[in-house]
Amino acid sequence: MGAWYERRVPRALRSRQRLGKYRIERQLAEGGFATVYRAMDTVEGVRVALKVPRAELVKGRESQFTHEVRLASRLDHPNVLPVKNAQAIDGYFVIAYPLGDKTLGDRMASRMSARRALGYFEQVLEALAHAHERRVMHLDVKPENFILFGTDRVRLTDFGISKIALSTRTLSGSGTIGYIAPEQAMGRPSLRSDVFALGLIGYKLFTGCLPVWPFKWPPPGVARLRATVHPDLVELLRRCIEVDEAKRPADATRVLAAYKRLRSRALRPGAKRRPSAKERETAWKQVRIKEFLRRHGSALDARGRCEACDGPTTESMSWCPWCGTRIAVYTGPTRLARRCERCGRGRKADWRYCNHCWGKGAADVSPRRYPDRRYVRDCASCGGGLMPFSRYCPWCHHKVAEPWPVTQGAACDGCRSGILTDFWEHCAWCGRRAR
Repeated sequence: MGAWYERRVPRALRSRQRLGKYRIERQLAEGGFATVYRAMDTVEGVRVALKVPRAELVKGRESQFTHEVRLASRLDHPNVLPVKNAQAIDGYFVIAYPLGDKTLGDRMASRMSARRALGYFEQVLEALAHAHERRVMHLDVKPENFILFGTDRVRLTDFGISKIALSTRTLSGSGTIGYIAPEQAMGRPSLRSDVFALGLIGYKLFTGCLPVWPFKWPPPGVARLRATVHPDLVELLRRCIEVDEAKRPADATRVLAAYKRLRSRALRPGAKRRPSAKERETAWKQVRIKEFLRRHGSALDARGRCEACDGPTTESMSWCPWCGTRIAVYTGPTRLARRCERCGRGRKADWRYCNHCWGKGAADVSPRRYPDRRYVRDCASCGGGLMPFSRYCPWCHHKVAEPWPVTQGAACDGCRSGILTDFWEHCAWCGRRAR
């Protein structure tokens, strides 16, 4: 352990506290690895961002911090945020950066034009390509590590330091892992891991949606992506977020080279170009979806999205009514307390069985019966309450034989349940072609 750390146990910094030549003004952000402060450099007379890692994470890693900071100093690019200072001061390890306005993550929370999103994506790509050209991995590429200066300049920060931050986390190969590539979550990072995160940032910039694990193409929001950017850029992003790292570009320099070849046509042309028949069909479909949600979205609780076509669905649907894709496992939102382990649909705490699939009985069943105004019918076998479009009784597992109607809908020729022929191409309950 370094002598600088032994002299005192660091405490949280306070407003107006002095730390060498820096005077703390206020806290900007706090994470599991470090706290970021706005401070005044009293020597240079400029404000800076101070990143102060947690003391217990610095302990024993002083030489590693110094090495990684020196590694990051090799990078000199307009889209890479330089380190102004990195040293131990009064028992703290302090890293000083130029002070930006906000993070790219903050900016992505509000609306932006497709042209501005493309400008941000190009700068993100330039920064990462510059690092990869020098064989430097970042390993924590995410919108929060890109800092905006003014409205146009994006700069990537935390090179080198992110490796140490990641070594303090516990990662898993399942669940939502944000921008971390699958092989990186399993402890095998490479330059391709940065490419994966780059692809996810680009996807979210153009669609507002972040694909979550397990990553399947097409993810939610793909219709918006295809309507915004050229098919060649769609394909480039698809390759970047391949689960199999061998199918991704080897590094960001190759992604940048591919992007430069298509940059002139990256965005979809404006309204001056006559839309193709497929584009007119897509536009008409969006009009139908909007009207469907206005008329029936609340009644049917259509809060999910089809992974294939991005059309609105409900957790009670077995098939996408817009494209006919089988919904074997539901991954959308649910209003119920728990989820079926087999099909992902929600179930109430007092249900013994899933009301949608023939899964085994649940083990964590509440002994208390909860009333619910959503029960609209009684089971013919046990008399238990049934919610609309239940396929099985959640109490006795008896199959529900009587079809479920839909307000203002017709009856499916196959299963006799209700379908909305004015909107749907397929029956949502049996998959039969609706017309």
